[in-house]
Amino acid sequence: MRSRFRITASFICLLLSLGADSLLGQRNYRFDGGISREVLENYLSRSITMVELYRSPGNLDDDLRMLKNIGAKFVGRAIYLWGGEARIADPKFLEQGREMVRRIHQIDPNIVVQAAVFEIVTEQVGQIPVPAWVFQEFGKKPETRNFDYSKMLFPSGLMVYHWRRGQSVPDICQEETKMWFLFLAASYIDIGVEAIHVGQLDLMGRRDPENRHWADILGRVRAYAAKKARRHWIILDAHVPKGGPVVDGKLLLDFHSFPLRPKEVADTPQKAVLKVGYTDAIYGRSRGGISPSGWSCEHLPYLVEFDNFGGTRTPGQASQAKGPSIFVWGYDEITWFAHQPADYRNEWLRYAWKWVREHDPNGFLQMPGGRMLTNGPAGPDGPIRWYFANTKSPACPNGFSQEETIKAIWAADSQR
Repeated sequence: MRSRFRITASFICLLLSLGADSLLGQRNYRFDGGISREVLENYLSRSITMVELYRSPGNLDDDLRMLKNIGAKFVGRAIYLWGGEARIADPKFLEQGREMVRRIHQIDPNIVVQAAVFEIVTEQVGQIPVPAWVFQEFGKKPETRNFDYSKMLFPSGLMVYHWRRGQSVPDICQEETKMWFLFLAASYIDIGVEAIHVGQLDLMGRRDPENRHWADILGRVRAYAAKKARRHWIILDAHVPKGGPVVDGKLLLDFHSFPLRPKEVADTPQKAVLKVGYTDAIYGRSRGGISPSGWSCEHLPYLVEFDNFGGTRTPGQASQAKGPSIFVWGYDEITWFAHQPADYRNEWLRYAWKWVREHDPNGFLQMPGGRMLTNGPAGPDGPIRWYFANTKSPACPNGFSQEETIKAIWAADSQR
């Protein structure tokens, strides 16, 4: 008897396009030489901030245990320099970073570890020799010299000593800045990093309104990654208050990122909500175009994070009584979150995850894993200086215990 069913060529093509992971109900985390939107969003949906993972005041073994327990796939801000560039001349800095990446990949080789190249250069860059290959990349004859801090600054003096004396915002239009950025990005790629956050791109690009200089340096970073990265690709993002850089219809970044921007609930102390259009929040504003991997989108996928940036002179008091403010009850976002009772922290994580997915399907909440605090809550030895999502235990006595809530949110998302 003939079967009443026929497997057509188009059906076979459909099955092949879905891939084995999709057919088995598993998420696809494979990429090489580029990244599809599906795989990118799979990573963003399992993203957690773990600031300076191997240098944080926490317990690395317990942090790795937590990452495995919750099923993290994108470990954000795990290694970077905020000033203090002389550290990269110490072999221990990158050796420890390489060991951290190796141990994370022992948990799961598909995990992406992210580094960062921020909007700061200090006079310490003058202690770092410029490698010969960096000169050659920029068409220059190699010479014996160190990086030159003075050549990275805005010629007009704009944002010189912006952070403090000897610490400035670099000008991305300066070739010396590009040389430094390429060297730093390559150093991270060489230890197994597969993503780099580029910080406040617009701040460094004040003289680059069309983003041509950014296109140049990010293109050079991508070319290096194509030869040296684990999967021949580097996933780039930045904070984008203007919605993201686009040059001739082409997006420069693989995804966008921005702070959460919680809004105070005026008549309920310490409570906060999310709102489309509040201050400079990114919801609904992520720009689209042709992604670096070649796919088109109306809005590029993005992450929102619990940012840290200091506090007001009146911590714990309303910041938004006289109008919109980036501060929440006198704190930055992660410090406000850390000050809340455990039940409200867990409730707010569930609320924020759901709110972002419902109000902009292009957005994903990056879970708070480890981050520094300003004016943190009281602890046994004074104010707690670091937020840890880890379940409180002897291994992590200052854990804030959001670990199981994050795991449950992601597990419920997997069942959808």
